[in-house]
Amino acid sequence: MTKISINDLVKWKQEGRKFATLTAYDASFAQLFESQEIPVLLVGDSLGMVLHGATSTLPVTVEDVAYHTRCVRAGSPNCLLLADMPFMSFATPEQACHNAAQLMRSGANMVKIEGGDWLIDTVKMLTERAIPVCAHLGLTPQSVNIFGGFKIQGKEQDKADRMVRDALALQEAGAQMIVLECIPKELAARITEVCDIPVIGIGAGNVTDGQILVMHDMFGISANYMPKFSKNFLSETGDMRKAVSLYKEEVEKQLFPDEAHTIA
Repeated sequence: MTKISINDLVKWKQEGRKFATLTAYDASFAQLFESQEIPVLLVGDSLGMVLHGATSTLPVTVEDVAYHTRCVRAGSPNCLLLADMPFMSFATPEQACHNAAQLMRSGANMVKIEGGDWLIDTVKMLTERAIPVCAHLGLTPQSVNIFGGFKIQGKEQDKADRMVRDALALQEAGAQMIVLECIPKELAARITEVCDIPVIGIGAGNVTDGQILVMHDMFGISANYMPKFSKNFLSETGDMRKAVSLYKEEVEKQLFPDEAHTIA
């Protein structure tokens, strides 16, 4: 696989070409994913749940993400590598710069931060200092205690409209990509259409530019539960490499997620 940059993803969006993304946490799986030409990998704070056994992402630290980012970069030198900014690691723009620099030094190409237009100053400061940003809207797992659980977001018209405004404001501030999690398919289509930057969905239907799954969900080995929007590709293939290849193929052909794996 040739080296992937954000410019490739923007070009694919303009061409209408869909792309697959996975979380990764170690060198071995990162190497497997790159061998199957998965262009984008995310070291997610989901590691707190799927690796550490926590009930949320909140206990994850910057050091945790930095460690796993180094591991993934070692296994996948050519992917576009995103790293999550953990809970309270970007409470102020200055704090965000300090912590994001640590993740970039660990091998990330871009950092991902959860939140809406309150992050505008943070996004501006990061991008002005050569740290690319992916915004995360919808169900933002770090806000689980505010939401009262892992619930679909943007179902009401006013909240949907606000999410569209947030997406455009974050794009204007310099964000180069957006992740939409657990929102209605119609809202995901609307945001994907109005934004010039690539939009990746998880639990948001097949209308976004790309899709992402937690690798443990894609293999059907998550310790806690299997989200409705996920699919066990390993059970269909019986081989990890074939499972990744099938996931990539179904995303590119917009076969996944189908209606059975769309939450709203």
